[in-house]
Amino acid sequence: MLNRTQPLASPDEAFRELDQYLLDELVPDKPAKHPKAPLAHDIVKLAQPGGYLARTHDSPPGNTVTWRGLSRLTDIELGIMIGVQLVGN
Repeated sequence: MLNRTQPLASPDEAFRELDQYLLDELVPDKPAKHPKAPLAHDIVKLAQPGGYLARTHDSPPGNTVTWRGLSRLTDIELGIMIGVQLVGN
């Protein structure tokens, strides 16, 4: 994973703009939390729809919850694309 080899990498290297927008809308940030590693922060946000709880003493998200979150994000993106085509906006 890019996060392990380059922890200070930009989220733009792993996520598209639509992915980042949807993650920001689906999983709101905690108000007092400023991430040191923005890519790791977005991966945690990706894992949360997959079942990761993101408590303070939890270990980093594993492959299973990250995969589930990615699958749900892809389903949401497909739904948005189909909805835009049906409505015509």
